[in-house]
Amino acid sequence: MTPTKIVTVVGARPQFIKAAAVSRAVRARRDSGLVEVLVHTGQHYDKMMSDVFFEELGIDAPAYNLAIAGGGHGAMTGRMLEALERVFIDERPDWVLIYGDTNSTLAAALAASKLHIPIAHVEAGLRSFNMRMPEEVNRIVADRLSTLLLCPTEASIANLQREGTTEGVHVVGDVMYDVALHFSQAADEHTQLLTQLGLTPKAYVLSTCHRAETTDDPVQLEGIVTGLAEIAKRRAVVLPIHPRTRGKLVEFGLMDRLTGVQLIEPVSYLDMVTLEKNAEVIVTDSGGIQKEAFFYRVPCVTTRRETEWVETVEAGWNVLVGTDAQAMVAAVESHAQQKRLDVHPYGDGDAANRILDLLLMHPAATHSK
Repeated sequence: MTPTKIVTVVGARPQFIKAAAVSRAVRARRDSGLVEVLVHTGQHYDKMMSDVFFEELGIDAPAYNLAIAGGGHGAMTGRMLEALERVFIDERPDWVLIYGDTNSTLAAALAASKLHIPIAHVEAGLRSFNMRMPEEVNRIVADRLSTLLLCPTEASIANLQREGTTEGVHVVGDVMYDVALHFSQAADEHTQLLTQLGLTPKAYVLSTCHRAETTDDPVQLEGIVTGLAEIAKRRAVVLPIHPRTRGKLVEFGLMDRLTGVQLIEPVSYLDMVTLEKNAEVIVTDSGGIQKEAFFYRVPCVTTRRETEWVETVEAGWNVLVGTDAQAMVAAVESHAQQKRLDVHPYGDGDAANRILDLLLMHPAATHSK
């Protein structure tokens, strides 16, 4: 049997999490002839943003680490495109597997399509309908170039249908739910972070802030800073601070405005899960953390006007407030009165195996190299 080779491209923390589920499923199917080659573009490059995630999630060290980070979108994507093209030519894979909506996703899709290598896109069909978001551009282009569009929900299928895309489209569930189920108990047993930080379960607010459209706009960032400082007058607030966010807070003179907010360095995956599960409320601009809050049934306040994860809002677990400080405060204060539904729109925790089944079954898996 000729092996089916998958080159998986990741570059950012959320992608490491998603890839962990599929990589684990590949290892469990050694007799199926699947071979995975992992490529890390280096988009997230420091130890707490990268290395620790690989270690904790049980992902093998990447076969390639391209060490491409920093610079503008064009420069970063261009360097990744050049380097990934060389990798794909050398490896000659049957599939290029991409995740989400980062510059790494876009570069891999472009490189593979120009070499006529089939692409499978995990989290296909997500839309914020905000073209000012770099992620929206990345995901639309990636979907257009992909052979297999692996959708997490029925809503993502509907988005693709509205755009006229119906071939190669499949609902597989959400691989992040696979990971959440697998690592939830391990996080409880692994970390002493709450004790170290002096936090009481269900008596603090966890916040994250990293998206460029927020951090790069001083008005938007000031709104979030003002809101968090106001929330911190009544509740403990902990903020693991993204390196780019820290730089922008300093640049805009906002660091001193985070009065009462406990700033900590980025944490490992298992530590982050512990912080999420034990929070009273989560305030975030992260798509992945919106979902994880939903998985762990923690109320979420999202500092955006739109979300790709509409199911979390429809179920009452997530509220969109933008960057208005008073709206943030009001949403946190009123969370206990929010009506929430016990629904499970993201599958049953077996998305990774469904993805592998499709990769093995699809005609592109036997294309001529």
